[in-house]
Amino acid sequence: AAKSVQAQDLKQSGLLLAYPPMKIEGAESLLPGSFLYFSYPTSRDAAVLMRTPEGQYAAYSRKCAHLGCSVDFNVARGCLVCPCHQGAYDARTGLVIFGPPPRPLDPIVLQMQAGGEVWAVGKGLGRNSNSA
Repeated sequence: AAKSVQAQDLKQSGLLLAYPPMKIEGAESLLPGSFLYFSYPTSRDAAVLMRTPEGQYAAYSRKCAHLGCSVDFNVARGCLVCPCHQGAYDARTGLVIFGPPPRPLDPIVLQMQAGGEVWAVGKGLGRNSNSA
């Protein structure tokens, strides 16, 4: 349910970019607390899919909002960390929790399908909820 709400919010704010839907290979076997890297919307766009310990899915572009380095999921800290300047993002929300990034990571809108398949269906533009 949370995913469709997120998509609705993005649509209302005009920040949802529609791309062709793509099945995220291997997502159906992703265990709670784990992650996988994939590419979306093109093969050049690094992304990460995470499954929270509670079983919820979240996906983001791996492009750091600071200088574009590729962020990595840090299992021990449970967050996304940029190796270039140690910026860190909350894995559940994509919000900046530490360092120089000026805005959140771009969220990838997900859709659950039968059989546990997870599809990427669009991309948002990460921005602080308090910005105009």
